Amino acid sequence: MTGKPLRILTVSHFFEAHGGGIERVAGHLCRRFVDNGIEASWAASDADLQPEGKVHAVPIACLQLMEKRNGLPMPIPRMRGIAELARAVRGSDSVVMHDALYATSILAMVAAKIYRKRTVLVQHIASVPFSSRILRFATALANRLVTRPMLRAADARVFISDTVRHELLGTPARNTYRLLFNGVDHSIFHPSRDSTGDGGSPARGRRVLFVGRYVEKKGLSVIRALATLRPDLEFSLAGAGSIRPSAWGLGNVRDLGIRTPVELADLYRTADFLLLPSVGEGYPLVIQEAMACGLPVICGAPVHLADPDAAVWLRGVNIDLRDALGSARRCADAIDGLALTAAERDAMAAHALAHYDWEKMARSVIALACNSQAVAPTENRQGNVADG
Repeated sequence: MTGKPLRILTVSHFFEAHGGGIERVAGHLCRRFVDNGIEASWAASDADLQPEGKVHAVPIACLQLMEKRNGLPMPIPRMRGIAELARAVRGSDSVVMHDALYATSILAMVAAKIYRKRTVLVQHIASVPFSSRILRFATALANRLVTRPMLRAADARVFISDTVRHELLGTPARNTYRLLFNGVDHSIFHPSRDSTGDGGSPARGRRVLFVGRYVEKKGLSVIRALATLRPDLEFSLAGAGSIRPSAWGLGNVRDLGIRTPVELADLYRTADFLLLPSVGEGYPLVIQEAMACGLPVICGAPVHLADPDAAVWLRGVNIDLRDALGSARRCADAIDGLALTAAERDAMAAHALAHYDWEKMARSVIALACNSQAVAPTENRQGNVADG
């Protein structure tokens, strides 16, 4: 780049320290923006520690009522926070928003339209089949009244999952879009036979690993039912949230808390399976990290179809949060029936290395942010339509 650097404002609901997948993706992209000569700012709720380094943090004053009451990570900006966000948008050239339903994204879109800034909407998830009928109805209504209009309003649309794209845009797609898979830090997440971790306590049987937030949609009730049903399996859970696995009183469950990326990679390499019985996901980053380490993955359907070319290695299970025991039994069947050969594990890791790249993703988002893609819509390898 020459002349004045492009100013990109990233907007997410929380900063990376909150521990969620969307926040981690936003953090990775912001750092790559800086590496590519972008003047990068990141606006998010002030509930967490701000990112360090060359990314300029814009903490937004927010209320955290919904997460405290029902575990939904939905910060609501205060009046002061709205003003802070509007100033950040005004001072940018382009705005990259992560997921449409968050109040921070909605307000950023409104401000971007007022100040005539180019917008890129990165959509991670679609519907979430909560156990609560009220929450299911509210999510479906919000997607109809908010998500779809936000997608139409964006100058460029990015999906990190083909299943999410299909649900929100249909097939063939009603709007132009780009399918860009999240990246993986391959200097950390890779197969290895020299791991030093223990993957948990001395295993009674096969070692099952869960990585994610301890909230309802991640399927913690299913894991609890499965651990009760199958004492022969050893469960290690890495994460944090409103649910406390350590309080379940199950001897085959270990709550490891939040782990660093290096520690997670070691867990991936020493476990026998990654189990993510979650619902309403796009393409969780932990699945891609596990794949890069050669770890077999069992996840809630249809997440296993998020990357059509990777579906051959992933086992999808129908998860119903209203029937934790039935879902646990289906997960048990998947564990008993899934066996990848060494060659298949190597092929899975090679696929992750070839297709999940933060630098490629960041450069594609930068191109969309400065509108330097092809003038007319084109099709890429996955057959999706690129924004012009």
